[in-house]
Amino acid sequence: MWKNWWETYGGRTTGVAAGLFFFLIYSLCGFWDMLFCALLAGIGYWIGKNRDDKRGPIVPWGRLTDWLTDRWPWPR
Repeated sequence: MWKNWWETYGGRTTGVAAGLFFFLIYSLCGFWDMLFCALLAGIGYWIGKNRDDKRGPIVPWGRLTDWLTDRWPWPR
């Protein structure tokens, strides 16, 4: 049961846990930092959800490097 749950929601759980970790650190510093931590938790959830849904990397590194090498070719 837990293995199935972890395979389905593992990324989201890890992302939110990382966000909550930073939330605890920053909540000791003040209100605005706490809001920043909520943003971090949301970003962690979003990244984890993308991982769970197997959508691939957030940044398409292959396309980015192809575009950069086409735009600025290396001197030969």
